[in-house]
Amino acid sequence: MNSMPADATRPADFAQVRELAAADMQRVDALIRRRLSSDVVLINQIADHIIAGGGKRLRPMLHVLAAGAAGYRGEHHVKLAAIIEFIHTSTLLHDDVVDESDLRRGRKTANALWGNAASVLVGDFLYSRSFQLMVELDDMRIMRILADTTNTIAEGEVLQLLNIGNADVGEAAYLAVIERKTAVLFAAATELGGLLGGLPASRVAALREYGMQLGYAFQIADDLLDYTSDAGTLGKNIGDDLAEGKPTLPLIYALEKASPEQAQSLRHAIEHGGLDSLDRIVAAIRDSGALERTRDRALRHARAASEALTALPPSAHRDALATLAEYSVQRTF
Repeated sequence: MNSMPADATRPADFAQVRELAAADMQRVDALIRRRLSSDVVLINQIADHIIAGGGKRLRPMLHVLAAGAAGYRGEHHVKLAAIIEFIHTSTLLHDDVVDESDLRRGRKTANALWGNAASVLVGDFLYSRSFQLMVELDDMRIMRILADTTNTIAEGEVLQLLNIGNADVGEAAYLAVIERKTAVLFAAATELGGLLGGLPASRVAALREYGMQLGYAFQIADDLLDYTSDAGTLGKNIGDDLAEGKPTLPLIYALEKASPEQAQSLRHAIEHGGLDSLDRIVAAIRDSGALERTRDRALRHARAASEALTALPPSAHRDALATLAEYSVQRTF
């Protein structure tokens, strides 16, 4: 495929992309608030905490932009975007319990405030709410994509759990986890936008490929930020991945190039977790060139995402999707 053509109308940054999607996203946010409501007080408390936490709403925004790029003019994209956000948020609630995290986006996590049991159960509520919304759409194609996606995400969670503390995890195993945990939901969001727009199968597949590649780029860049950002900017504790024994790509690449002494420290950190030697570990990662390799890998996926978009006709929405591919690897939070 050819590279994306230069276009003077292309949104220059993330703020302009958000502006393009703003009207749809206001409706999505309103629907999320309505459908999070429950007669159970604790669910409302945790739901209010989640909404107040903000976030970029990237996955539902991807869906409404993909629907726009596909020429969709109906109403189902609003409900689908809410479904996608519910699925994502439920995984965050469960992740924070599994990871024993107490900070997300600079705020206390739900499990830190209400305990693990409440967080898991409200995560289940969000999953089941998303399936209620799916049924309302009454489209077996949509339900199949989202059911398969949700199941794959669960597989990714288990795979990551198996990898914790394993210093022998390689690049392929790491990519298998982030494909299932992150990239498949990005891919479903964009694929469903093409499906709503009635695009030919080849263009729907191109939108799915865009989402998949963007998901890879986004997660790899996120794992890079764990070693290059700070808590005030990133909104979580620096070194959290290391403390949890997660062998992410910077660590995997560092192990490939490290001296025997550095490799021993890196392996010990992965196998035992903790931040006792964080400064030394970060220095070893930087000395190995792992950060540059990780950034290059994220850029490759971002470029592949942009390439996939050339299958679509030119539009402001397509250009916004291309800008998000750039943003995925340039962001600092």
